[in-house]
Amino acid sequence: MESIRTCLGCRARTEPASLVRIAAQDGTAVVDLDRRLPGRGAWVHPTQQCAERALRAIPRALRQRHLDASPIARWAQDGLDPSPDRRNERHMDN
Repeated sequence: MESIRTCLGCRARTEPASLVRIAAQDGTAVVDLDRRLPGRGAWVHPTQQCAERALRAIPRALRQRHLDASPIARWAQDGLDPSPDRRNERHMDN
């Protein structure tokens, strides 16, 4: 049975393959392309809308009170290119 994750931005439940993992690293929220960083992770669709909606919730989801989420905001504004193998995937609202 495949695991299911919830997008932090739109709250849709889906398989991890269509989401990008966000993790905390040295007090900063970062996109975890390899999905290997230690600690809690948050999941978001690689769309500008979901990434922007998730910004306020990232510190709480990662259980880090003082977390710099500005790298995620820049990632959302700069094109959301999570990795070469998922570039053509698109989030579909139901």
